[in-house]
Amino acid sequence: MDFRDTPSEAALREQVRQWLRENLPAGWGTTVFEPAHEAERFAFRLDWEKRLHRGGWSGIAWPKEYGGRDASPVEQAIFLEEMARADAPDSVNIIGRNLTGPTLMAHGSPAQKERFLPAILNGEEVWCQGFSEPNSGSDLASVRTRATLDGDAYVVNGQKIWTSFAQYAQWCILLARTDAAAVKHRGLSFLLVDMRTPGITIRPLVQITGESEFSEVFFDDVRVPAENLVGELNQGWKIAMTTLQFERGPEEALPRQVRFHRDLAQLFRVAAATTRGGKPVSADPVVRQKLAASFIELEVMRLTGLRGLSRLAKGQELGQESSFAKLYWSHMYQRLLETAIEVAGADSALAPGDADAPANGFYSHRFLQSRAMTIYSGTSEIQRNIIAERVLGMPR
Repeated sequence: MDFRDTPSEAALREQVRQWLRENLPAGWGTTVFEPAHEAERFAFRLDWEKRLHRGGWSGIAWPKEYGGRDASPVEQAIFLEEMARADAPDSVNIIGRNLTGPTLMAHGSPAQKERFLPAILNGEEVWCQGFSEPNSGSDLASVRTRATLDGDAYVVNGQKIWTSFAQYAQWCILLARTDAAAVKHRGLSFLLVDMRTPGITIRPLVQITGESEFSEVFFDDVRVPAENLVGELNQGWKIAMTTLQFERGPEEALPRQVRFHRDLAQLFRVAAATTRGGKPVSADPVVRQKLAASFIELEVMRLTGLRGLSRLAKGQELGQESSFAKLYWSHMYQRLLETAIEVAGADSALAPGDADAPANGFYSHRFLQSRAMTIYSGTSEIQRNIIAERVLGMPR
């Protein structure tokens, strides 16, 4: 493929860069940073998303009829790459914009689209995803949360876990069992749940990093209007698969590798500035090999993303190759951070904010955070099964 931007793509890239220069806070990334407090950081990022919407950059891949720009996968990748290159704030309504919105476009009723899509796009309503449960993470079809029709509402009882941003969300996409007698894939339904409904209890979970990015959510006789059923009754598995196909794609992997490249470039500088035995750590041939391996692996990630993007640009379906991409980058980044811990040595035990912590504790924090990468968006075991069965054609 031709790696160069077309004239129109180059113009879009410069447009995004110019908008970011004008809208990111002055001194961003040097003297101005995100708030350290978790709730304040969420509010800061949500305000940024609303600013993106006002600038016409929210949901650019959405169809124009729903408020987007009809951006192609390549155009979306360019936008996300430039956001990553500028280290712009992360999204907090990714469940709403990337999962809920496209799912409703595909399966929602006209009334549901009219009610929910505008509020997702403008950042007024944040969404969370009620799929995983205790003992039912990778085996999504085995969920036990039940929804029983009672008059004009479904009564929901059960528990969800690992629900990102649940403590901040106004709405939830919920997968619940509506037919206990059916084969497990065929007895599920897809509901839209107002998180302010009586009977919902949200308990933030403290992660190994000390943060609480997700929660466990309990549903006790929660009444969900029947009109909030998406698609047909007991067809939730098909709709959930539509949702999950939006979780992984090359247009998302490409900006991720931009951020990983920036992390690696900083690690090069840390390795050169850190001494051990009177010599820079970067002079250690073993460390040098590991740093070089990370650089090579990042190039593989970039080229794999471009290959997938090329397929989409030609109108071809991505297929299950996205499973390979997710499997690859999650382990690759963990290896990069293991090298970072080796570079920092004993100082890697120092937390962010400690004056003696290398890179202000960035790598120690990110190392702990990265342990979840091989779990979320489908565990590595599930990805390997998908690749084996659906790509390589191996028997179950």
